[in-house]
Amino acid sequence: MPKAKAPQPKKVHAKEKKEVKKAVKVGAVKNTPARKAKASKPEPHGVAPEPSEEKKQIIEQYQIKDGDTGSPEVQAALLTKRIEKLVSHLKTNPSDNHSRRGLLGIVSKRRRLLHYLEQKDKQRFQSIGQKLGLGK
Repeated sequence: MPKAKAPQPKKVHAKEKKEVKKAVKVGAVKNTPARKAKASKPEPHGVAPEPSEEKKQIIEQYQIKDGDTGSPEVQAALLTKRIEKLVSHLKTNPSDNHSRRGLLGIVSKRRRLLHYLEQKDKQRFQSIGQKLGLGK
């Protein structure tokens, strides 16, 4: 009597392997969602968080008129405060290159704002430079 052949395992093609991997990622194999829901709801679009007290004081000090938060003077003052904080952070953490790069970006943004203000109105540029302690 001839020997009976043992059943051969079914060959799995590459396409089928990919489909199985996708199903596992999505959570189809287990009855669990692929991603957990976020704990808190995101802020509605267009709603900015409340500024801190320090930020409010800077805005009040440098604003041209009530509610002014976008003038170059206010923006430059806020950037200067951020620069001061980052500089003190970098003095205690000199190897924090990520923050150092952020500092360079903030400094160049302030420089562009002040250059714009200098082109538009020299007197405002000079007064903000004196108030912030910038310049020569």
